[in-house]
Amino acid sequence: MTAQEKNIVLRGEGLKQHYEVSQGFLKPKGIVKAVDGVSFEVAAGKTLAVVGESGCGKSTLARQLTMIETPTAGSIEFNGKNLLALTGDAKKEARQRIQIIFQNPYGSLNPRKKVGHILEEPLVINSEMTPPDRKERALYLLEKVGLKAEHYDRYPHMFSGGQRQRIAIARGLMMNPKVVVADEPVSALDVSVQAQVLNLMMDIQKEFGLAYIFISHDLSVVEHIADEVLVMYLGRVVEQGPTEQIFKNPKHPYTRALLSSTPRIKPEQRIEKIRLPGELPSPMNPPLGCAFHGRCKYANDQCRHITPELIAKEDGSKIRCFAYEEGRLDY
Repeated sequence: MTAQEKNIVLRGEGLKQHYEVSQGFLKPKGIVKAVDGVSFEVAAGKTLAVVGESGCGKSTLARQLTMIETPTAGSIEFNGKNLLALTGDAKKEARQRIQIIFQNPYGSLNPRKKVGHILEEPLVINSEMTPPDRKERALYLLEKVGLKAEHYDRYPHMFSGGQRQRIAIARGLMMNPKVVVADEPVSALDVSVQAQVLNLMMDIQKEFGLAYIFISHDLSVVEHIADEVLVMYLGRVVEQGPTEQIFKNPKHPYTRALLSSTPRIKPEQRIEKIRLPGELPSPMNPPLGCAFHGRCKYANDQCRHITPELIAKEDGSKIRCFAYEEGRLDY
């Protein structure tokens, strides 16, 4: 089945983001592999969740997809076109069709500007719409995110965190995007407000046919909103597959450890708490072999010296793990 038949709007292939960093006077520069060979695709109306601990490369991937950073290697396709090869007006238009919602609603809105100005600013810069038309679209999207017309003339400090994130969502929709990258969009909100914002995002996705790239460390949130999950560890994908498959039958020991810390209502879905020893290795000095071997009780000599490949399975999932392939897991 072709990308057009599957309605794929965004695809990444072999994405890498390597940074040169100083290690001190007279020492050679080191290389930080923040993203190291990530591939994915997402269709219109679907949500791909990217999960993992802090430092795994999630936010770096988000910056690549929104063209804030140019990948060191790999390709990004939007509607079948290579984003990295676009120039001029074509590149500008693609930027408008891929928008980002940031994590912190308190820091992402200019406190000195009224909400109406904040919403209309992308249109002022990127379109030739008249002031009345810009205001009409701003009021339309305020209504869509559950706010009122009188909020147009208020400042960000006059709103709660949940309301500010609704404003940020409205701003992200002003340029009529096809893809929205949501970087931890509810992590700064109270738990009672998180569900409201998530439900709003799902309603908007359904109405406008948006594709979401949902960056998160909270798997309980991911289970609610995602169609597919991509689990990252130290810049690489260790497991990938449909949400139901990942939550029902996690294959990789790291995915299982993440899920064990996720509250589950149904007893049969709960996993005994797994405590990972040690810390996430430095991306500037990653271990040989499987990056997870130092924290994995199933690791053997092969895991410590050879890097496993990401292998596709018949159930639609992919996994990077020698222990799974060799049947050494006890779950």
